[in-house]
Amino acid sequence: MGEGAPGQRDARPSPPEQTSRRVELVATIVIDGLIDASWLFIVAVGLTLVFGVLNILNIAHGNLYAIGAYTAASAVGWYYAGSGPPLLGYVVMLGAALLVAVAIGPLLERGILRLFYRRDEIVLVLVTYALFLVLEDATKLIWGANPYYAYEPYGLLGNVKLLGLTYVAYDLLLIALSVVTGGLLWLGLNRTAAGKVVLAVIHDREMSSAMGVNVTRVFVLAFTLGVFLAVLGGAFTAPKISVQPGISITVILLSFAVVVIGGLGSVEGAAIAALLVGLARSAAIHLMPSAELFIVYLVMAGVLALRPEGLFQRAALRKI
Repeated sequence: MGEGAPGQRDARPSPPEQTSRRVELVATIVIDGLIDASWLFIVAVGLTLVFGVLNILNIAHGNLYAIGAYTAASAVGWYYAGSGPPLLGYVVMLGAALLVAVAIGPLLERGILRLFYRRDEIVLVLVTYALFLVLEDATKLIWGANPYYAYEPYGLLGNVKLLGLTYVAYDLLLIALSVVTGGLLWLGLNRTAAGKVVLAVIHDREMSSAMGVNVTRVFVLAFTLGVFLAVLGGAFTAPKISVQPGISITVILLSFAVVVIGGLGSVEGAAIAALLVGLARSAAIHLMPSAELFIVYLVMAGVLALRPEGLFQRAALRKI
């Protein structure tokens, strides 16, 4: 009885095997967390940019992500039905995102939001919630209720070995895309004349207007850029998922969590918060799947309990 069956003793992993499994689990959680954080950062940084410049918490931001995903899925299906170079499909996805942003961004900002800038902030929240409802139904009217798939770009780059684990190279491409997006956004805001104009408007829009800055133009450009980031996130996530009604709700909830954790209006905070949320979700999926969404709100509650303004507290001069 004390010896146990030989088969049972052989099934028990040795200490080196246990250590190897733990290392593999940690590596899996970290890499999956980075992949999850990559697309989430791209979407959330667009939300925080719009808030930083226009002081609007855009509830319809998740719909823009969904529109980007639907548009990219449609464009990918059209492109791969022909005989063009396969890798050019990535350019098609990027072009689709840019086209949607240029078409929708100015239309929403000039046609709807601009009419309510001088109203109370709660009115703007209600307006963006109304936009959320309208855009949610509009996507169903345009693309229907059946799921769309854009799987062709996902497998083009093959698989890669990373820390002994096999990953689809496209997932790692998303990490690179988020790094490039964040780097270009930071450089654009801090190292270009146009970016400094945007920062001036963020700090004091009345003084900027008095100094000759076209604040109205800054608003439409900043909002269009925020739309582009949401659409870009949706376009390049489309090959990984089933694009179907309802994806906007999950995305906006996660984006809000990232923005609140990082600090409203902080690009750097959005990057750190996206990492925290991505790693927390990855750990929950591998260790306790039922707590996947709960863990995000637990992290948010913990951060807000210690720092009510978020990790990167916004100064009085509303720095982005």
